[in-house]
Amino acid sequence: MRAVIQRVKEASVIINGDTFAKIGKGILLFAALKDDDSEKDMDYIVKKTLELRIFENDKGKFDHSLKELDLELLIVSQFTLYGDTKNGRRPSFTKAMNVRDASINFYQFIKKFKDAYPNRVQNGVFQAMMDISLINDGPVTILLDSEQTI
Repeated sequence: MRAVIQRVKEASVIINGDTFAKIGKGILLFAALKDDDSEKDMDYIVKKTLELRIFENDKGKFDHSLKELDLELLIVSQFTLYGDTKNGRRPSFTKAMNVRDASINFYQFIKKFKDAYPNRVQNGVFQAMMDISLINDGPVTILLDSEQTI
């Protein structure tokens, strides 16, 4: 599983011109499932996202986590994180999980966050065409890949 974490001042998901989800200060998380990802991969990304110390203390050092500061989280599915550009000019997405399984697993992934961090999690809609707006805070952008750590 891959994730891109962006520290934001605010972020939103707009679908068909309507605001579907919106957060204030916190993290915008783009997530992609690989064809062989398991619950263990999801658990790693959930734990790491909630506990990653990417918010400054009073001395300007990264010292606080999302969960510690009770900030908000917005989760958006983005299968293109598994785009392979080694050959040709068009990305291949053969490593991404198939749509049916990815849909089930993406909503399971969201549930894991909501169980671990109640009332602070918003999400986009799997496979919807979404306009994502954000004000990046920093900017601070972190890449996570469960395959590199499990």
